[in-house]
Amino acid sequence: MKMKLQHHHLPPLLIAPSLIICLLFFYGFMAWTGWISLTRSGLLPSNEFVGLMQYQRLFADERWLVALANLARFAGLFIMIPLAFGLLLAVLLDQKLRAEGALRLIYLHPMALSLIVTGTVWRWLLDPELGLPQGVRQLGFTAFRFDWLADEQMALYTLVIAAVWQITGFVMAVFLAGLRGVDDAVVNAARLDGARGFTLYRRILLPTLGPSLFSALLVLLPASIKSFDLVVALTDGGPGHASELPALYMFQMAFERSRLGLGAASAMVMMMMVLSIALPYAYARGRASKRQGAGHA
Repeated sequence: MKMKLQHHHLPPLLIAPSLIICLLFFYGFMAWTGWISLTRSGLLPSNEFVGLMQYQRLFADERWLVALANLARFAGLFIMIPLAFGLLLAVLLDQKLRAEGALRLIYLHPMALSLIVTGTVWRWLLDPELGLPQGVRQLGFTAFRFDWLADEQMALYTLVIAAVWQITGFVMAVFLAGLRGVDDAVVNAARLDGARGFTLYRRILLPTLGPSLFSALLVLLPASIKSFDLVVALTDGGPGHASELPALYMFQMAFERSRLGLGAASAMVMMMMVLSIALPYAYARGRASKRQGAGHA
C-alpha cells in the first residue's frame, strides 16, 4: 500500500519544481508587466496607479504607430512568402528525389542559426560598400547599386529577405510532413482514377494540408510580432525609424529611455496580439478533439 501511494504521488512531485518555476517566471512576470503598465513607472518600477494613461500615451506616440504600420507590412510578407515558397519546396521534395536528404539539409540549415547571426551576416552581405553590391561592381558592373539598408523606403524589406531566408525551410518541413502523412491508399486510388501531377496535388493532396497550414501560421504570426533580434542585428530600426518594429520600440522605451511604464504597455499590447492568434486556435483545436472523441464514443 505504501509503495502504491509513493508511485501515485511521485509524478506530481517530480513535475512540481518546473511547474512552480513556470508559474513564477512566466505568468508571474506577465502579471507584473501588466501592473507596471498601469503605473507611473519611469527609470524604476513605481506603485503609483495611473490607470490606462500609459496606453493613451502609447497610441498617441507617432513612433509607436509607425512601428505598427511597419509590423503590418513585415508580417504580411513574412507570412505569405514563406508559405508560398515552403509549399513549392515541399511539393518538389515530395517527388522522391535522389538528393532529397541533401536538399532538405540545405533548406533547413538556416533554422540552426540564431537570428543575431542571420542579421549580422545579411547586414554584411547587403552593405553597399563591403558586401555583395561591392562584389558585383568589382566584376565590372560599376553602375550597380543596392543600398536598401540606407533607404528609408526599402530598409524594412531587408528584414523580410533575411527572415524569409531563415524560416522558409521550417515551413517546407511542416508542409512536407503533411504531404507524407496522406494515406498511400488514397493516393493510389486517385492515381487509378487518372489523377496525375498537378491534378493529384490540387484535388487530393493540397486540400489535406489544412492542419499543416494552421501549424505554420501559429508559428509565423507570433514570430513576426515578437521580431527583435533580427531587427537589432540588421537595421537597428533605421534609418530613422523606417524599419522599427514593436518589439524594438518596447525594448528601447523600457531599458534605454527610462520609460518603463510605456514599455510595459507596449509589451502588453504585443501579448494581446499573440493571444488573439493563439487562443482562437487552441479553442478550435479543443472543439475538434471533443467532436472526434464524441464520434469515437
